[in-house]
Amino acid sequence: MNRRSFFRSSSALAAASTGLAMASQASAVSIDKAAADPAYKIKNSGIKHTLMGWCWKPMDMLVLAQQAKDIGLVGIEGIDKKLYPDVKKLGLGISLVGSHGFAKGPCNPQFKDEVIKALTESIDVAADVGCKKVITFTGMKFDGMDRDQAIKDCLDTWKVVLPHAEKKGITLVLEHLNSRDNTHPMKGHPGYFGDDVDFCVDLIKQMSSPNFKLLFDIYHVSIMNGDVIRRLHQHKEYIGHLHTAGNPGRCELDENQEINYPAIMKAVLDIGYHDYVAHEFIPTWDDPVLALRHACMVCDV
Repeated sequence: MNRRSFFRSSSALAAASTGLAMASQASAVSIDKAAADPAYKIKNSGIKHTLMGWCWKPMDMLVLAQQAKDIGLVGIEGIDKKLYPDVKKLGLGISLVGSHGFAKGPCNPQFKDEVIKALTESIDVAADVGCKKVITFTGMKFDGMDRDQAIKDCLDTWKVVLPHAEKKGITLVLEHLNSRDNTHPMKGHPGYFGDDVDFCVDLIKQMSSPNFKLLFDIYHVSIMNGDVIRRLHQHKEYIGHLHTAGNPGRCELDENQEINYPAIMKAVLDIGYHDYVAHEFIPTWDDPVLALRHACMVCDV
């Protein structure tokens, strides 16, 4: 091949590649804020969209629940348990029941009894309202903590309540949290013991129960570990719940953050996960409900 033929062939190949890239981009979901549709409703049933209510405060939670129902979400979590009956009357399920919080966790023996009590009560609440999941955490590191003993204390505490969860048909989901972001008390958690998702999966493996799984928070995993799609595949058998949020800033799933949510949601389906995906971002747009619609559109696979 002479020089002229080489460049002619290369130009043709480049043009073809550009055309394919443009076609791919044209068919992809736009994450731009400008693409947000104020009338968008969820179209697909691949995953069950739900939302974390605390992010939308001070908005009235029952008003939020009604808006979520209109968009096509099927559940809500992170709200006052007193509101569960009213939310269920609107036709939404409770996708996850809270428990002891991330600060006072079982890695610190000081909180063992408190954690056991909170988890036991939450398991009973979940069973009563037809929810299948209760969240748990490792807790925060503390002065003088021995890592191996902290692991043992976590496992020993969870093993006390796990038989009750199994009996009630409830799955405990352990959430990994990032310890890098120190800009806001709910955007990051410096000092959190379970800040490595692979470490949390190792704890779950040691529990060795189908009723003890991972809450894979895409935002936190992106910050601490990265390689999100590969980790979804790597840990697929241990994933029991998913959370979304934009990184950085725990913001909307728009062009101002770095996570490729359409591709990640496709990977979620590829691993055979068809359960709840809860939107847990803190809205910054003037219209927080439009932000929720947009997130559902971006993740509607």
